[in-house]
Amino acid sequence: MRIFGPEPLFRDRRDAGGALAARLERYRGRDPLVLGLPRGGVVVAAEVARRLDAELDVAVARKLGSPISPELAIGAVTASGERFLNEQLIRELDVSEAYLNDVTVARQREARRREAWLRGNRPPPRIAARSVIVVDDGLATGATMCTAVRAVRKQSPARLVVAVPVGAREACAALRAEADEVMCLYAPASFSAVGSYYLRFEQTSDDEVRRLLQEFAPAASSPSAS
Repeated sequence: MRIFGPEPLFRDRRDAGGALAARLERYRGRDPLVLGLPRGGVVVAAEVARRLDAELDVAVARKLGSPISPELAIGAVTASGERFLNEQLIRELDVSEAYLNDVTVARQREARRREAWLRGNRPPPRIAARSVIVVDDGLATGATMCTAVRAVRKQSPARLVVAVPVGAREACAALRAEADEVMCLYAPASFSAVGSYYLRFEQTSDDEVRRLLQEFAPAASSPSAS
């Protein structure tokens, strides 16, 4: 018997990816690109890509931790330098511009290293004029997803979709201003931790993310890669 928290909606991330794919079936055959946010989002994205016969890649963004706690996000930054800031929280914590600049540079450097390692020798995917589906395993604040979506938007996709199994209503609403479509299967009125909506929510390793990307590599590689 579960005493605290919501009932799980999904067995695991693969189950969540299958549920998402069923709602995204119309993108099959339209040269879709599925981008997963590491780490857990890539597991969900891989199942979406598998069922839609789509290309899979990653969208790496790093959280900008606050001066009082690295776990308290005041924003996020991508490998390409796209940055999202929680201006209200920054004002409340009186975060200095110098701190913001320093943490942004450090986290962007981390994002670049991580993206290069996860992707390996594969070139970045083509985004222009494609349907791009950006996937995570859930949305709490939406800061990382927002940053990733803005970076993708700059590369002129034909359609930009955010797809998550579960998310906070406020985060989903905010992302509708950033994406052409937000597919959120469940947005509870009172949002709990993302993991509480899964029966199994084990930690995903970078090695697993890299393995999933390599699994899809033959379909996504350019002729010169062989």
